[in-house]
Order: sequence, then structure tokens, then C-alpha cells
Amino acid sequence: MSRKYKFHNPQGVYFVSFAVIHWMDVFTRRIYKDILIESLQYCIDKKGLIVHAYVIMTNHVHLIISQGKTEQGLPFILGDFKKFTSRKLIHNIEFNPRESRREWMMRAFRSAGALNPNNKEFQFWQQHNQPIELTSNLMIEQKVEYIHLNPVEAGIVFNAEDYLYSSAEDYAGGKGLLKIELLW
Repeated sequence: MSRKYKFHNPQGVYFVSFAVIHWMDVFTRRIYKDILIESLQYCIDKKGLIVHAYVIMTNHVHLIISQGKTEQGLPFILGDFKKFTSRKLIHNIEFNPRESRREWMMRAFRSAGALNPNNKEFQFWQQHNQPIELTSNLMIEQKVEYIHLNPVEAGIVFNAEDYLYSSAEDYAGGKGLLKIELLW
């Protein structure tokens, strides 16, 4: 893996993205997005994760994060988050009686897991996070805007702050789903 995609500065603010294998649209159901929100809030409350901006799209997640006062670094926190959410999401998909896509999704998760020696049985998330350290106010502003405009560009909402699973409402002066630390 290139040195370009690593968390080099423990005090840095990072933009990270991760996607479901095959870019599968898992997060079309609220129950699955809520699992991510609960897990992010747990990492904020218990693991020292600081979330500055976020959006949960149908098949991927964008975050701007940093670490608070913790011994655990961002690679560990993010890895733990992805490991926990993949297990919980797969379990919820497998046992959701209303999930019409269950067989297809489970087959895809199992197939991807079989091809990856890092997994025992299933793979939910793609392997990489591609962390990019945001080293200037301009970079931060560009990434926050990019994150918040994702649902608008996808045609889900007309106004960024109307999308529930994003920090855009927080930046507009309201209160979103997560405890976040605004960057301005």
C-alpha cells in the first residue's frame, strides 16, 4: 500500500471514505444507516473519535475525523468500527424478514470474503479508507462542502441540510444525529 494513504499525523484532521463491496446499495433502508450512526456515536463516546463532518450515502460513507485524547489511533478506531459494523450489518441483513435482497447480498458478501484472506467468511466493506490529511482551511472547506453536497448531487434532496444522515444540518445551525465538532 502506498504511503500516500496512511494516517501519518496523529493530531491531523482526515477525510476518509469507505464503500460497501461492489458498491452495493445497502443503505437504502433506515435500519442499516441507524446502525452506522449508533456505531459512530459509540466511537465518539467511548473510543475518542472526533467526527467533524459526515454523510452516509446508499453505498458509501464519507467522514472528516480526528482523534481526541486516546491511546488508540485513527487506524485502530476506524478498523474497529468497520469490523463491528460489518458483522452487525450482515447479521441484520441475514435475519431481516423484510429484506427482499437478502439472498443476493449474502451471496455477494460470502463470495467477497472467500477471495480475501483477511476475512474468515464474509466481507462487507471494501478494504481501503484512503485517508487524506486536510492541511489547510481551503482543503477542509472543500471536503465539508463535498460531503454535504453528496445527497444533493445524487438527487436525494434539494438542500443539503434536509438530508438526515449528514452533518449539513449541524453546519446550518441545527442539530443532527451525531455529536460532532464543527470545524468553523
